[in-house]
Formats: sequence, C-alpha cells, structure tokens
Amino acid sequence: MLIEDNLPAGTGLPDDGASSSLRDWLAVVAVAIGAFAFVTTEFLPVGLLPRIAAELGVQPGTAGLMVTVPGVIAAISAPGLMLVAGRMDRRQVFLLLTALLLASNMISAFAPNFGVMLVGRALLGAALGGFWTLATAASARLVKPHDSARAMATILTGVTCATVIGVPLGTFIASFASWRASFMATGVLVAVALVAQFVFVPSLPSSAALRLRDLTDLLRRPHPRRSMLMVALVFGAHFSSYTYITPFLLRNANLSMGTITWLLLGFGMIGFISNFAVSSTVTRNLKVSAAAMISLLMFALLALPLLQHSTIGVTALVLAWGVAFGALPLCFSVWIQRATPDAPEAGSALFVSIIQVAIALGSLVGGVVVDHVGISADFLLGSSLGLLGLAALASFGRVEREAARSLACPDA
Repeated sequence: MLIEDNLPAGTGLPDDGASSSLRDWLAVVAVAIGAFAFVTTEFLPVGLLPRIAAELGVQPGTAGLMVTVPGVIAAISAPGLMLVAGRMDRRQVFLLLTALLLASNMISAFAPNFGVMLVGRALLGAALGGFWTLATAASARLVKPHDSARAMATILTGVTCATVIGVPLGTFIASFASWRASFMATGVLVAVALVAQFVFVPSLPSSAALRLRDLTDLLRRPHPRRSMLMVALVFGAHFSSYTYITPFLLRNANLSMGTITWLLLGFGMIGFISNFAVSSTVTRNLKVSAAAMISLLMFALLALPLLQHSTIGVTALVLAWGVAFGALPLCFSVWIQRATPDAPEAGSALFVSIIQVAIALGSLVGGVVVDHVGISADFLLGSSLGLLGLAALASFGRVEREAARSLACPDA
C-alpha cells in the first residue's frame, strides 16, 4: 500500500445504489475513442519515420522531432490549459481539443515540407496535454462512484490500445498506400470521436479552477515527487529507443518492411493482452507488477543490440518489450491515482506533463545518439534509464517503512 492511500478520493455522480446508465457508459466510450485517437496520432510517426524522413528530405534523427515537438508543447499545455480553462465546462474543452487534433492530422497528411509537418505536430501537442488531464480526471464524473474504476479502466484501454496498436496500424496502412494515408485514416477516427463526444458527453461544469498553487503544493510532497521521477525515467527509457525501433529493425536487424509491420503488430497485440493480464494483479501487487515490467523492459533494450543478427532473438525481445510496455501505463496510472487521491486534476496534469517531458527528451536525446553514435548505443541508453527507474521504484519501500516507523513512534 502507498503511504497516501488513506486520503479521500474525488467524487463522481451521486451514488444512489443504481447502476450507471447506458448513456453514461457511451460517454465513457466516447472519451476512450478520443484517447485512442490522440495517442495513435502522437505515436504514428514512429512506424513511418523512414518513409517520412526520405520524402521530406531529413535525417531519421531529425525526423524524431515529430515526437519531440508535441511532447514539449504537451508538457506545457497539460497544466497550462487547465489553469487557463478555469471553471469552463469540461465538455466544451473536450470538443475544442478534439477539433484541434483533427486539424493536426489534416495538416500532417498534406504537409509539403518538414516545417509544415512540425506545425501540425505542434497543434497535436497543444491539444494532447489538456485532453489527457481531462480524460483521467473526468472519468469518475461520467458514471456512478462505484463504477469509476471500470470507467478509468475503459479509458485506459483506449490509451493502451493506441500505445501498442497505433504504430503497427499506421505502418500497415502505409505499406499498401502511403504515410499520408495513415494520417488521413487517423483523421477519420478523430472525426468519429468528435461526433461521439458531442452526442454523448454531458455537461461537466467545474466547481473549482485549478490553481498554480495546487501543482506546487503537490510537488512539495515527497511521495508524488518521487513518483513523477520514476515515471519520467521509465517513459524516457522506452521512448528514447521506441522512437527509433523501425530504423533499428530495418538497418541493424536487416528485416524487411513487411516483416517489421507484422512484428510491430505482434508488439501491439501482446501488449494489449499484457494490459488485461496485469489489470487483475495490479491493484493487489502494484509495486511487484511495476518492478517486473520495468525489469523486462530494461532487459529487452539491453539484449536487442547484442542479438541484432538473430531474427528469432530480435523477434522474442521485441515481443517481450511489448509485454512490458503494454502493462506499464496502467501500472503508473494506478500508482499516481493512489499517490494523489486528494488532488486528482493536479495529479493528472503533472502526470501528463512529466510523461510528455520524458517522451520529448527521450526522443530528442535518442535522435542525437542515433545520428552521432548509432542505434545500438541508443538502446543501451534506454536500458540505463530503465535501471534508474527500477532503482527509484525500489526506494519507495524504504520511504514507506520510515513513514510507518515515524507514525508508530512520534518521539523518534
């Protein structure tokens, strides 16, 4: 148990004993579709990196800015948009951000050069941070309180599906059409999400505006601060390497694009299964679940450069990587919820901001390493960051024991 588990959680609809209505669940599904569309758009360039770089005339490391730029802007917009929104109805904010996402996909699909592409990706970043914050904080308001955990799991399923399926789906579409078709197809998905939110998401008035002080107060508390550091290290480990997985498989492992497409699809499918498998144990053994997945991620990144000439070895390690990262978003979402139950919007905003910083810095530093040292060195960097994340996780046992002793013996 985390040391702040006993703090009061936020409340949703009044719990009169009745089950959430079908319309309530359709609102949750509409948000989940939006989450899927947002995260698919965010990671779409990963599987298309060589194609986009070649057509727009940039190096693969430079093309990684398509992941870095939205990450940087989303890190700012996550808390920034919530501060600016004040008490604005959250339904209106949902619709505005999803409309920005649609514009981002269309600009990216028709970008004549890399500069215009980055403009489209910047629009994604502006919308992404706020949407993530709203989606995680508003889930409990869409259904009855006793259904809030299921609502969050449903939205996280959309996020997890996008994280593990979005990249191979975009690669698959590009394999028989073009990378531009992948962005257009994602734009259609965004349009569906926008219509669903307009029809099903109810008015969500905000009773209190998020203040800058709420964020700073949360960061002064040791447990949330250490939690954010752990999340940053592990997400940095993943995205410093995952952004360049397609060039690695193509150049270092000498796999064909057709094989890579199927392997990334396998990455996504096994990650999807892993998410559901871990969901049955994560609430009972959160720390053990997180430790196991971080260790698996670290091992896969360390071993891939060593076995890059073995097709079987590379395939097994990529699938192991998929198992790890398929479960980690759920592990960390639950972790942050437990670490900040008295400040859900502030916790969500910081969580999203930290993840986007990790994505941006990870892909940026990874791109520099790829261009100047090589992809194998970049994977070793990712493994090192994973080890630091594991060390951060291990430190929580000591912190919790010391807190328990201080509560038992105040004079000490």
